[in-house]
Amino acid sequence: MLPLSEKVKFKTVLQKGNRIQIPKKVRWRFKMDTEQLLNVTVNAVNTFTGGWQSFYAKMGRDGRITIPKLQRLLLTEKEYTRYVLDVILEPA
Repeated sequence: MLPLSEKVKFKTVLQKGNRIQIPKKVRWRFKMDTEQLLNVTVNAVNTFTGGWQSFYAKMGRDGRITIPKLQRLLLTEKEYTRYVLDVILEPA
């Protein structure tokens, strides 16, 4: 499998379990593997807190990445509100 080799930007919704879904088109285009370490940068759209938050993660078999608790708390204002997120994936 070919690893992610360039920066990819997309928007997604914060899902249940503090996870974000990587779109199928991105996963198929780069034939992304669950073993590749990614530098993930996220920003909650239309909120007044946080700013951009970065962390390292691996994609799960279902194509999702879990946002660590600290980064999620810095991004969002309320615990259980669904947010639209700007996401940038880069190879680590």
